[in-house]
Order: sequence, then C-alpha cells, then structure tokens
Amino acid sequence: MGARPLIIDCDPGQDDAIALLMAIASPEEFDLLGVTAVAGNVPLAKTEANARRIRDLAGRPELPVYAGCPRPMVRAPVTAEAVHGPSGIDGADLPEPSRPVEGAHAVDFLVQRLAKTSRPVTLATLGPLTNVALAIIKNPTILDNVAEIVAMGGAVGLGNVTPAAEFNIYADPHAAHVVFEAGVPLTMIGLDITRQAIATSARIEAIRSLGTPPAAAVCGMLEYYGARTTATYRHGPPLHDPCVIAYLLKPELFNGQDMWVAIELAGEHSQGRTVCDLYGRSGAPNARVLERVDADGFFALLNERLARLSVSTP
Repeated sequence: MGARPLIIDCDPGQDDAIALLMAIASPEEFDLLGVTAVAGNVPLAKTEANARRIRDLAGRPELPVYAGCPRPMVRAPVTAEAVHGPSGIDGADLPEPSRPVEGAHAVDFLVQRLAKTSRPVTLATLGPLTNVALAIIKNPTILDNVAEIVAMGGAVGLGNVTPAAEFNIYADPHAAHVVFEAGVPLTMIGLDITRQAIATSARIEAIRSLGTPPAAAVCGMLEYYGARTTATYRHGPPLHDPCVIAYLLKPELFNGQDMWVAIELAGEHSQGRTVCDLYGRSGAPNARVLERVDADGFFALLNERLARLSVSTP
C-alpha cells in the first residue's frame, strides 16, 4: 500500500516540534501531505512560523505549512506561554523560516485535499481541534476520506490546565465535541499515556549524544520546557504530542480500550473535561482511549527517528 497519507494539525509548542521531527524522519511510513497550524500553545502567527522552522530544521523546506484558525470556535482564547515560552519553542534558537506560509487557509486546505484524495488520509492532531472541526462543518463529506483521527488530548484522570481538563480540549471544547461526534475512527491519546513518556535527564543525554542539529534543538527545547514543569513532573517533562506519531509508527507500544467519550462544554469547574465511560453505561464507544505505553520502547523509537535527521537546512 505504500506510505500512509498523513496530515498533521498542530500548535508548536516544544512537544509538537518533536512530533513533527519524528514524522518528517519517517518517509517510508508517512506520505506527509501538509502541516496545518492552529492557535493554541501560542498565538497562530507563532505556531505557523514554528512549524516552518521545524520543517527547515528537518531538511524539508518544501513541505507545505498552512495557517489556520487564530482563535477557538466559541470560548475566549487561552495560551500556554508560561510553559512553552514566548516563542512556543524556546530553547531551540532556530532561524527565521526559509519561505512563507502557504496562501490557502488551513481549513480550506483540509477540505480540498480530503475531497480529492485517492486514498483515505490519517489526521494526526496535536493541538486544539479548531481547524479540523471547522473543516468538518464546512464539508461533512470529507469524513468519507478520513482513515482515522489520532488526537493528543483529554484525560481519563486529572487534567493539566485545570483539575478536570487537558489543555488541547480545554482550549476549544466545542471543536473537540464536533470531532469526537464525527463518527470516524478516533484514537484519544490523553494525559494518562503522555505522563508515562517522561524525558528524564538520562533520556535527554541519549538524544544529545546523536550530535546533530535537530538533536541539539530537541535537547534545548526539553531543557527549557522541563524547567517549567518541575513543580508537576520532578523527573522530567512529559512528551505529549510525540506519542501520536509513535502510536502511528508502532501501535504495539501502546494499550487501551474502546470507550464512549463526551466533551464537557459548560461546567463551571469542568469545562473541557473528557468524560470517559469505562463501563459502557452511556452508549456505544466513539473512541479508542489509550492508557499504557512502553516508555523505554517509545524513547528508543524517538532516538532512532531523530538519528535519521543528520542534515539541517538553514
């Protein structure tokens, strides 16, 4: 069948950046059709520029990046500079992107690309789901050409931006509701998994030993990001978004179960909560919810992919 057609929707963010590097380093597995950027960890102007910087760092300056929605569908915007820094990828110290963002809006790209594809496309979503939700609303028939959506977001247990909610879902719960109710195969990779994928100092040093510009940028980002998460994660920062790419590359590293998942839209203390029914009381499952990861296997895969990126394009 050849490489899997893939579109990545993201809001870089250090962990998004590492996920992009993993995907770009996997051309045998992924036919990467484009990258769409959304506001999230930092505002849109920075997320789309960061996606282009990472594309250049990985030696793929021709990879198209599309700027999407600058705010959520309904709620007021929220960002996470306190964790990711003013640029979103602080610690990487990357130059300006080599060429501009594409002229088309990300939502239009999603609609047009999915409408004309000859093979179903996988969507890997690493940020708030605004772009994907609005593409579905604009043209629901594109869902016929979506193979699956693998989304970093949500939690069975505790949140990270509030006690109840994970950031990506909290940042645009109405968009998440649209996507989770869309009826396509959906895998939820939430905090229960990503909090197991901890970048300890030993794992960071293993990446540094690769001795390449991408590896150095990854280590710089992880050190910056880790320094801002020590109150919660004493042993190192969790790698949320790279778990999506790792799952697509090696699903055998992960375990989970099918569940019915609803998005809380209006709770005073629980807006953005992913309500996961483990016991089948609420209806048929609408998502595969991952719960466990082989962390050593995950980091071995990450290092193996980063080692492929030996050339950085200025």
